[in-house]
Amino acid sequence: MICAASPNCGPRRDGARPDMVVIHYTAMTSAAAALERLCDPAAEVSAHYLICEQGRIWQLVTEEQRAWHAGAGRWGAVTDVNSRSIGIELANRGDHPFAAAQMDALEGLLAQIMARWAIPPERVIGHSDMAPLRKSDPGPRFDWRRLARRGLSIWPAPDAATPVGDFLTDAARVGFHPPAGCDDPEAAVLTALRLRFRPWAKGPLAREDRAIAADLARRFPVDHAAACA
Repeated sequence: MICAASPNCGPRRDGARPDMVVIHYTAMTSAAAALERLCDPAAEVSAHYLICEQGRIWQLVTEEQRAWHAGAGRWGAVTDVNSRSIGIELANRGDHPFAAAQMDALEGLLAQIMARWAIPPERVIGHSDMAPLRKSDPGPRFDWRRLARRGLSIWPAPDAATPVGDFLTDAARVGFHPPAGCDDPEAAVLTALRLRFRPWAKGPLAREDRAIAADLARRFPVDHAAACA
């Protein structure tokens, strides 16, 4: 691991400690370009870690500090995500698969972070999860199912018998909320949920979307998990 201190950080507010991880892609041409931006005071953006395609890891902000990676958004009851999270940037433009070496490095880093801070798999999320419509990273090519198989995230397992309820209510129990002032809350949350769990799905809200939300709400209620962490 390489240390490259970013000035874009500060103390976590109100004595907060990290109890979640947010995964991003850089949407830049190279890891070097992303590193330069994440360490540029004028950019006012940072993350705790950056991982390049070859699996090299840079630590830019210590985990005890508040990095500036999440911005406006919400996950469950958490509205200051920066103060409650550790941010990981993956060097990727957003339009191509993530390299095997990069995913291997991410898995190793995630396992360490989760063990250090007792972060459960359901609190490893994507930027798009907590900022619907505003953000799309880590995008449709990111392999969430792979992380779930290794106990580093979650994956839904509904079946034809899964009872479904109100979509927005169930999605909120998982952590998904529409942006403030959103004209179409259902469409915003559906976009975020599909980007995570059904990235190639199209069309209006379907029973499969409702079953995913219901299954996850039953097994991984976000604020209950936070309270018990």
